[in-house]
Amino acid sequence: MILTYCYRILPNAAQIALMSNTLELLRRHWNYAFGQRLDALHRSRCQIDRCSIVSEPIGEIPQRVNYYTQQADLKQTKILFPDYKNIWAESQQINLQRLNQAWERWLIPDASGKRGGRPRFKKPGELRSFVYPRVNCPKAGANLKDGILKLSKIGEMPVILHRPLPEGFVLKTCTIVCKADGWYCCIAMQDNSVPQLLPLDEVKSAIGVDVGLKEFLTTSDGDTVAIPQIYRQTQHHLARQQRQLARQQKGSRRQAKKKNHIARIHQRIERQRKDFHHKTAHKLVKNFDLIAVEDLNIKGLAKTRLSKSILDAAWGAFINILEAVAVKRGVRVVKVNPHSTSQDCSGCGHKVPKSLSVRLHHCPKCGLLMDRDENAAVNILNRAISEVGLILPARGGFGVAPPVKREAFLEFDCSQLSGSRLEAPVIPQG
Repeated sequence: MILTYCYRILPNAAQIALMSNTLELLRRHWNYAFGQRLDALHRSRCQIDRCSIVSEPIGEIPQRVNYYTQQADLKQTKILFPDYKNIWAESQQINLQRLNQAWERWLIPDASGKRGGRPRFKKPGELRSFVYPRVNCPKAGANLKDGILKLSKIGEMPVILHRPLPEGFVLKTCTIVCKADGWYCCIAMQDNSVPQLLPLDEVKSAIGVDVGLKEFLTTSDGDTVAIPQIYRQTQHHLARQQRQLARQQKGSRRQAKKKNHIARIHQRIERQRKDFHHKTAHKLVKNFDLIAVEDLNIKGLAKTRLSKSILDAAWGAFINILEAVAVKRGVRVVKVNPHSTSQDCSGCGHKVPKSLSVRLHHCPKCGLLMDRDENAAVNILNRAISEVGLILPARGGFGVAPPVKREAFLEFDCSQLSGSRLEAPVIPQG
């Protein structure tokens, strides 16, 4: 298991100047290395006897450019530009590794055939972090001990350890990040012991979760969590600050101060949303052994007229946090296909078409009447149960006995579950 703890550091003015200069030099090196790769690609992407004199540059064909050739050029870079001697060598290598990863994501498709966007040249201030790949080991660039962080080429500075480092974890990397409200160090640590997922035979409680915009989420038990709309509550104040920024003189100190003020507003919105997601996720993981959610296409949903509300709710970030919290506790999170979860009846399976403005589900076939989000949550739970192979009581806990595997259902004594509401069993064929 790999965890990352983020702590605030308190460098002095001289150390802040050194770290800011390090970020600027790494930014310039990123742009040079990226330009070198683009030039080599443009000059060698087609056959030499078929180049277009209109769109292809003519000149000497460059040698192959990759991470290893650019890493080997670091020695020459330090000779031509002595300022790079003040940067830890491994930090420069990590900077090139980041560029190489972005480059490969652009040119090489993944397993699904999709590629990432083209890397970009970084403007001043866009590169905001650098990495020390080794911590608390021989020849390490970063050492953390007793609340003091010692960085090579920079010096020692106090760290606000708002929570202790977990015992048994080995510190792997230290990332220095410049944020709107100061400097932080992100310590990545690893432990070989990974919590095992709870066996299916020991699952005692399950819940289906349907996310939405009227309520942040609705469970299959009928419980709801109100949506905070953090950005909506702040957007008018943020708009006023941005209008004031537009009136500032470009390059002035007042403009820089106003930019930082706006960045702090965005940072506060992000932290409030993240805190809400963590608290909601911990509450679900604490009370249930299996959590069923929808596998939503957030990018597609964000292109609709409800994009601002969808991005404000940040369903994708919440599901990622929920999965991370669940892994640490051994709880299962099952993603299901979201197709027709709001249209299908959870009682009989009959499809009941309804628009988004209709908030009640009323099945004309079985007469079921309930909130449409709760109906969708029950459908999500039923699909997850079907995927993992469990037979569970419908929307009422597990009664006296825990759920059993689908294969063992025929040998299970149903009299143990007397008094509980059971769904119709799905008997395997053959």
